[in-house]
Amino acid sequence: MSRIAIQTLESAPEASQPYLAKAKAKNGFIPNLLGVLANAPTAIETYLTVTEINSRSSFTLAEREVVQITAATNHGCTFCVAGHTAIAYKQGNLPTDLVEGLRQQTTLPDAKLEALAAFTRAIIRSKGVVSDAELAAFKAAGYGEQQVIEVILGVALATLCNFSNSLAGTELNPELAAYRWQKA
Repeated sequence: MSRIAIQTLESAPEASQPYLAKAKAKNGFIPNLLGVLANAPTAIETYLTVTEINSRSSFTLAEREVVQITAATNHGCTFCVAGHTAIAYKQGNLPTDLVEGLRQQTTLPDAKLEALAAFTRAIIRSKGVVSDAELAAFKAAGYGEQQVIEVILGVALATLCNFSNSLAGTELNPELAAYRWQKA
């Protein structure tokens, strides 16, 4: 049971209702994460706005999901791992070995995506104070300074939803149950 109310279209503050309606139209259901964030209209607005901005980064969908799933597994957010697993499979059509490598925090089959995951973990672990060697390894994998900052953008987005879900104990929607994840 969630420790924070999961708002519905009917119960949410009026300023949050348009965001929930848009999510329901897009997904066919309202992810419980959004129901939690709807308690604070500025939080749900921030999450959805930054999600849209993040989608315009130079990263591909696969790269954005590497950042999101890496952050979620490192933060221990079971809801976000499930949600981003669904996105990785349904929208990204990503290969199982890649997605499962992210979920299990094992070496990824693609060296460039592994470098992205490693750099994301380094950003989280060091709170942005990565070593020169970590930064050089990321750049050597083919990423530039734009992507360095975009990793931080993705981690910031993930932190909002990961921490909100962890605090709330957000229940997984039935629509995401097939992608359930437990921290090892």
